[in-house]
Amino acid sequence: MSTIKFFSVAFLAATAITQAQDLDQAKKAIDAEQYDKAKSILKSIIKSKPADGKAAFLLGNVYLKQSVEDSAKIAFDKGLTAAEGGKFNNIGLGQLDLEAGNAAAAKAKFDLATQGMRKKEVEEYIYVAQAYMNADKPDYQAALAVLEKAKLANPNDAYVKLAMGDAYYGLKNQNDAYSAYRDAYNTDKNLIRAKMQLGVLLKGAKAYVEAVKAYDEVVSIDPNYGPVYRELAETYYLWASNKPATYKENIAKALSNYEKYMSLTDYSLSSRMRHADFLILAKEYKELEKEALEMKKMDKVNPRILRYLGYAAYENGNTEEAINALTEFLGKATKIIGGDYYFLGLAQVKKSIGADGKTVDATLLAQGVTHLKKAVEMDMNLANGLNEIGKAYFGQKLYGVAAGVFEAAILNTTSKNFFEDNIYYGLCVHTVNRGKDVKSIDLPALTNADKAMDNVIAAKPEYPEAYLYKARINSVMTKDDIMTEAYQKYLDALAAKGPEEITKNKAKVTEAYNNMASFYANSDKAKAKELLNKTLALDPTNAYATESLKVLK
Repeated sequence: MSTIKFFSVAFLAATAITQAQDLDQAKKAIDAEQYDKAKSILKSIIKSKPADGKAAFLLGNVYLKQSVEDSAKIAFDKGLTAAEGGKFNNIGLGQLDLEAGNAAAAKAKFDLATQGMRKKEVEEYIYVAQAYMNADKPDYQAALAVLEKAKLANPNDAYVKLAMGDAYYGLKNQNDAYSAYRDAYNTDKNLIRAKMQLGVLLKGAKAYVEAVKAYDEVVSIDPNYGPVYRELAETYYLWASNKPATYKENIAKALSNYEKYMSLTDYSLSSRMRHADFLILAKEYKELEKEALEMKKMDKVNPRILRYLGYAAYENGNTEEAINALTEFLGKATKIIGGDYYFLGLAQVKKSIGADGKTVDATLLAQGVTHLKKAVEMDMNLANGLNEIGKAYFGQKLYGVAAGVFEAAILNTTSKNFFEDNIYYGLCVHTVNRGKDVKSIDLPALTNADKAMDNVIAAKPEYPEAYLYKARINSVMTKDDIMTEAYQKYLDALAAKGPEEITKNKAKVTEAYNNMASFYANSDKAKAKELLNKTLALDPTNAYATESLKVLK
């Protein structure tokens, strides 16, 4: 009997060791971003031992990394009641509270998870810190405060140092992040992610050559560590974007390294989605369409696939398909980004133009502009891309369409194109409205165009054309006093550049003289005559000035 009992204890001990090893394998798979493999291991552990709460917690964390919150909550709820390690699941549920904007509820759950920790235990602290950092709205200060407790409990723990590096990195504290990552790797040479993060810091500092060298060191240690190829891909992409002369070469390297990353992780739906996000960054829309179609075969109901199909369809010239896909996506999705409205808006704007290239569907154009404005409000960086698009429509003499695009662009007052976008917006609105009678003009648009010129003047008061455009806009609105003041400022700014500028810009200068003379004709005939004579001095055959002088006599 004792022999049988002894055998049972030995068997249970062996089983426990095997499960611990499996848990370590799952952690390694998670670190290597092999999420499907990790899920398979963890589900196997839970099936054989439902009381393993830590396995349930790790499974929920994988689902969170894949943005599958419903499945994550199911895993955490089940794991919470587990006999062993159940309290870890409070951390996962706390992160879900953070996603819902309930920091107080999250803190309460984190406190439950860290109650009763032994003196040198730090694992719970690390996971709490990661929850703060991995939330949609990261709180790196809160993470760092938790990690300070972990550091106090076990100052030599390599994983604490790694997590501190992540927190400092999130806070843009490059020096402390570097020290933490370096110390983490020196403490545990198997912690290859810490060494990789040293390259990430160099990437953030735009030291692309040095970053690649740092990643190459990681590859030499472990050529099968997938995440380093993703970092290489992102580094080459940034290098290509910031150094246009290297674009072709580096974007090819970026795409090649991302394929290597995919081959070493998995081709799961979540991995393909991450790849799709990268293809959007790289503007590889043909490849994006292929990837989206592959994803559609795997999951026909996931709304996020519609996003990729919509983006690709617009860029590949399938405007109708883009509108349909993105409209359906926006009706189903729970997480919407500015890019979703951006591509829908662009597609609607493009579709608003008739087959003749001249007629415009005003209703569809208005819908498109509304979506573009919403996109820029959500993500101000999107305004930068509207400049070239607006100028293309301007070049096609589709001034109303271009005006809508620039109207959205100038919502970002810090855009690199803000000065030029305001000029184009004012020009477009003026062109659309000039020649119309007062009852037909778009007064709100003209008022905004006038403000746009004020933005230009504020940015560059020595720029003469801004005053000229302001004068023309106010002329259409019949605000003759403001028009006259603006024309005078145009003449002053032009003269300040040198007397030869008056002659070089004869047509614009005579326009200013004649319009100002028209304003003064009823109140100051002498001033009006003076201005008309200035016109004739530049252009002796100017019919308006000649006829107006006859009337004033």
